[in-house]
Amino acid sequence: MRLVIRQDYDAVSYHVAKYVKERIKEFAPTANNPFVLGLPTGSSPVGVYRNLVKFHQAGELSFKHIVTFNMDEYVGLPRDHPESYHSFMWKHLFKHVDILPENVHILDGNAKDLDLECHRFEEKIEAVGGIELFLGGIGPDGHIAFNEPGSSLNSRTRVKTLAYETIVANARFFDNDITKVPNLALTVGVGTVMDAREVCVIITGAHKALALAKCIEEGVNHMWTVSAIQLHPRGMVVCDEDATLELHVKTVNYFKSIEKVHEQLIGSDNMVFHE
Repeated sequence: MRLVIRQDYDAVSYHVAKYVKERIKEFAPTANNPFVLGLPTGSSPVGVYRNLVKFHQAGELSFKHIVTFNMDEYVGLPRDHPESYHSFMWKHLFKHVDILPENVHILDGNAKDLDLECHRFEEKIEAVGGIELFLGGIGPDGHIAFNEPGSSLNSRTRVKTLAYETIVANARFFDNDITKVPNLALTVGVGTVMDAREVCVIITGAHKALALAKCIEEGVNHMWTVSAIQLHPRGMVVCDEDATLELHVKTVNYFKSIEKVHEQLIGSDNMVFHE
């Protein structure tokens, strides 16, 4: 697992966006062999999406042969609600790039049969050959997607009850009124994310420092579901300096030294993760 430390949120966002761009360019997707990208929502990826849009506008990146699968969606929130994840993705990314609407996959939180919707989502991922790169963010309690503490590390896409802490954290998007935040969501499972050929998790801010420490310095634990990335052969965490506050100084220095050697060997512009 790689831990890449950058100065602040903006630097993290640019690094991850550039990494995604380089991975897509190296893959050289076509209509018959698209690049399959897993995407998160929330505050963590907003800066990444902003940079991806800039790359597209500069003619450096096309989404024409990219297929996307989003991590989650609220249950019962209208698709056109400003805080639905469908609205979020079109606002921050999709409407600004040349992605084909039929290549966008977002769970339907208003489906008549929610379990069937989740099952079909897994089938769609399998049908395109799996996810090449899954981006993710985490909550302060270390949950990835809506896989709250205690979730099975082998879990698949399913209906999930949100933890009270998550509802409180997301209230900022609902006029700071927790009664407006949905209590249920559809989410990919930890196992779904870890099945991707590569996983990149964005962790920024001092309020997520404990979660980062649990993920990096302690063992795999279902109470901190992001820790499952330790088992992934191509897992990468990109964080800012504030998020490292709970890490041992020795840990921070170790990963910074590894990154320095990496840059000396292949150059700072050659960012793509090779096994």
